[in-house]
Amino acid sequence: MACIASPILLELLFFWNNDSFSKGLKAIEKSTSLVIFPLFIIGNYQRVNFLKIIKTYVISTTVLIFFFVIRFIIVYPDFVAKYLNRIDLWEMGYQFADSIGIHAPALNMHLAFVTVCALYFVFENFRNQKKIGFKITSFVIFLFSFFFVLLVNTRMALINTLIGFLIVFFYEIRSKFNLKKIVLTGFVIVVLLGGILFLFVQKNPYMKEKYSSVTFAYMDKVGKLDEIDHPEIKVYNSLVTRVSIWKSAWELSVQHLPFGVGASDGKPELFKYYAATNQKFLAKYEFPVHNQFLDFLLKFGILGPFVVLLYIFTIGYLGYDLKNGMILSFFIIFFTSNLVDDFLLRFDGIAFSALWSSIFASYWLQQKLTLDKVPEAV
Repeated sequence: MACIASPILLELLFFWNNDSFSKGLKAIEKSTSLVIFPLFIIGNYQRVNFLKIIKTYVISTTVLIFFFVIRFIIVYPDFVAKYLNRIDLWEMGYQFADSIGIHAPALNMHLAFVTVCALYFVFENFRNQKKIGFKITSFVIFLFSFFFVLLVNTRMALINTLIGFLIVFFYEIRSKFNLKKIVLTGFVIVVLLGGILFLFVQKNPYMKEKYSSVTFAYMDKVGKLDEIDHPEIKVYNSLVTRVSIWKSAWELSVQHLPFGVGASDGKPELFKYYAATNQKFLAKYEFPVHNQFLDFLLKFGILGPFVVLLYIFTIGYLGYDLKNGMILSFFIIFFTSNLVDDFLLRFDGIAFSALWSSIFASYWLQQKLTLDKVPEAV
């Protein structure tokens, strides 16, 4: 519980460093779920049905996103028409996420985890001799969830999804239950996913550019984005923009060691630094840090990145100790997502991670206490 609450404990420890009392309280208020979820969920860990919660989450999220897709097609036919005619293909995922009211990388972080869990239940249903109806339903849910990841089409989420598939498949193989059936199911899934991905790339040629030339364009312009003609068009989502942000965040953090600028002053101080260093493009769009480790370094100084490591790697430890592919996949998804974004800066990212960390910890406690109660063999 202390590990999960560590970010808000850090905010309390460095509360004196905020320039504004009210903004400091607001920052703490945004992080209260880091205390509330562990208190109520881990405090009642015996009542947590891990697999049932995961299954409900997968089904309900997939069904909900399906209806949002139908709504998007009806309400925003112009965007759909542009997408089908291969015009401005880059904007489809972001427009769809905006229609729901959530940032596209945040939405796809959820969907990546949903898809990985859906794959787990496909293997479980085939392995445990479930009726054909259960097998078909789980397979359809899995395919739809993977399609939604491709629809939103953020780079990190797609990479994390594929890594998650490998982790789940590895643990299914490692379990050694009905190895032949698992391998056969895995082969069918790989063929189908490969086909879906191939067709998606054929219909969306921008994906080839996005994962190659667009991502790594203008890397010689780090810290000099204003030298690029219309940077908001050419490099808004490119790696060079993030590296330029990270460079500024690092330089500003070094200036404010060892205690940082304060939890409520991270973004304002960074925006001022953009202006002070004459980085007009970054100052105009007021980009946040886009790296959780640098964000905490800027806010809290030397101690900040260590607390982020403690918070995120607690999830990794739970997954590794339980040998659970879904929990390990969540760790990979959340860890890598926070390398290129700062989800502990957002309420949805804080609540999302606190909720699942508490559920994972409850499941870990159940397994550990069950093992402790098993008598030794005579």
